[in-house]
Amino acid sequence: MNLGAFALIYSRLHFQKRLIFHSFKLLKLEVFMSTRASMSLLFFVRKTRVLKSGEVSVQLRITVSGKSSEVSIGMNVKPELWSDVSCKAMGTTKKAKIINSHIDHIQSEVYEHYRILALEDKDITAIAIKNAWLGIEEKPIMLVEVFQEHNDNVKKLIGIDFAQATHQRYETTLSHIKELLIDVYGEKDIPINNVDYKFIAELELHLKTKRKCCHNTATKYIKNFKKIIRIAKANDWIKLDPFANHKFKLQKVDRGYLTESEIETIKNKDIAIERLNIVRDAFLFACYTGLAYSDLKKLAPNNLIEKGNGSIWVYTKRTKTGTECHIPLIGAALLLLKKYQKHPYCIENKVLLPIYSNQKTNAYLKEIGTICGIDKNLSSHLARHTFATTITLNNNVPIETVSKMLGHSSINMTKIYARLLDKKVENDMAQLMDKY
Repeated sequence: MNLGAFALIYSRLHFQKRLIFHSFKLLKLEVFMSTRASMSLLFFVRKTRVLKSGEVSVQLRITVSGKSSEVSIGMNVKPELWSDVSCKAMGTTKKAKIINSHIDHIQSEVYEHYRILALEDKDITAIAIKNAWLGIEEKPIMLVEVFQEHNDNVKKLIGIDFAQATHQRYETTLSHIKELLIDVYGEKDIPINNVDYKFIAELELHLKTKRKCCHNTATKYIKNFKKIIRIAKANDWIKLDPFANHKFKLQKVDRGYLTESEIETIKNKDIAIERLNIVRDAFLFACYTGLAYSDLKKLAPNNLIEKGNGSIWVYTKRTKTGTECHIPLIGAALLLLKKYQKHPYCIENKVLLPIYSNQKTNAYLKEIGTICGIDKNLSSHLARHTFATTITLNNNVPIETVSKMLGHSSINMTKIYARLLDKKVENDMAQLMDKY
């Protein structure tokens, strides 16, 4: 074989190799276009926005997956010389040729930027393509910034759509996220599209180990974080949902309740310390009404309604859910309200009971439990469980009625509180025992 023939064969093989390589790149691009995002370009003019020269600006609209972004291409044309059909300038004048040549060049450049974004496996959006064409480096959406903006918006809606406690929970969740970023990533913030399943697993580990959160508390924080990810997903700031394979499962916790004898012990205990007396009475009132701490704290005289038969009811909305609660007051609860009618705190703040902060209330309840010899974790929420179990359900009050008084939207929620004591079982079985 002579040198010329060899060179010809080599040239053909090299050409075929390049052809295969470019075909592969085109195929890869087509796969990206079909699986990632479809793009369309439209050149147009706004004939209602005429410049002083009598011309209108030529605009480019980039549309990706139904979402658009517009930009001026820096060329102007007379409205009557623009074709909405061909999307180009009409005529053979030098200016028309320059405009149309510029449009062709821009179209080629935009598709090239699309191709590069696709091959580099970057997010393809109309804004990303426009910024790439304009030479603008797109600033990443940062996790802490998004979370803080969300919390600031929640704060503005306190008393409208959210409670103060809800805002505080989101702020606490954010503080845990910041701590995780410093400890694990050595960063104050990261792009939100860097959040993946591993990040969630690290957050859960961080909450349970360093922060010493129980399983349910850690799960609630992670649920708060999931809302931020939902916002990011809705705004196309992240590619995949990191929570797609994450399942939330709360562990069943028996919060306990007080028996009738324990309630009587607390009620009749002689306590000389005034602050403990106040907390004891507020706690007992909660046991008699089922009101949560936040609802008890804001209870005012206008929440009391007198019925035609002389009974006094509490009409209020739950702070947590906004659900209406209508609770008839038993004699023991009315005596407690009468005791504090002229208390300076109640008069000054226009409330029915003097209530300390939740932290102090729970701390003082621990003291009361020790003084009364009750080996249970006394808390403001324990009173709500006591009302559901000891005061109502085990005194033959139907669960539907209890659910209404607790302000639950579903009886299934009330079942969490519902327990049947041996006394109730014994009374219910008494007739059956006599028969057999």
